[in-house]
Amino acid sequence: MADSASSFSLTVFSSSGKLNQLEYALKAVQAGATALGIRAKNGCVIATEKRLPSALADARTIRKVEAITAEIGAVYAGMGPDYRIMVKKARNAAQKYYQVYRESIPVHQLVREVATVMQEFTQSGGVRPFGMSMLIAGHDEEGPQLAQVDPSGSFFFWKATAIGKNMVNAKTFLEKRYQDDVELEDAIHMAILTLKEGFDGKMMEHNIEIGVVGADRRFRALTPAEIRDYLGEVE
Repeated sequence: MADSASSFSLTVFSSSGKLNQLEYALKAVQAGATALGIRAKNGCVIATEKRLPSALADARTIRKVEAITAEIGAVYAGMGPDYRIMVKKARNAAQKYYQVYRESIPVHQLVREVATVMQEFTQSGGVRPFGMSMLIAGHDEEGPQLAQVDPSGSFFFWKATAIGKNMVNAKTFLEKRYQDDVELEDAIHMAILTLKEGFDGKMMEHNIEIGVVGADRRFRALTPAEIRDYLGEVE
């Protein structure tokens, strides 16, 4: 009975020591389209499936890979509206940092800011946990970095990782393929091959998104034409 009551409460622990609302948030993440990130020697790549709600939807208006600053970008698995709000909060945090210090926010600092906001939503009344996990990729003074932030507010830095529906198979594939000295171009190919492992249907430039940040520290999303070229290279 106690466990049943706690499952509807955000701030009450169950008898097993868990916050059930966080467990439900993670299920929302696991039901989302697969997203992954790879840290290369000279940059980072993030990639994701892009499921359209209808064949009539305009793919150009649906974006999952977003720039937070000129040097940092993100992708998600889970609930899109929650991600949109968090991207806005992350951009505000980055702008406040710049206004104070007159320099771009370091990747680790931005990750901590995002994680703090997500943690606050696990213990506040009138709200619920964010129903998505984020992968944040960037390049700063410490080099290329890739982090994952979960609904609980926990975060980890990775060489390569995956979130979403097919994350177990994607992680297994990455573990077999990843090498510490991988170049960014090879990492892009690896990202596409990883997505292909669990992709439903034919992979094309309109149903995946890829973002990269290289040694020039500029983050950008690849254009459909660039993605089409990469898809041709891995076939």
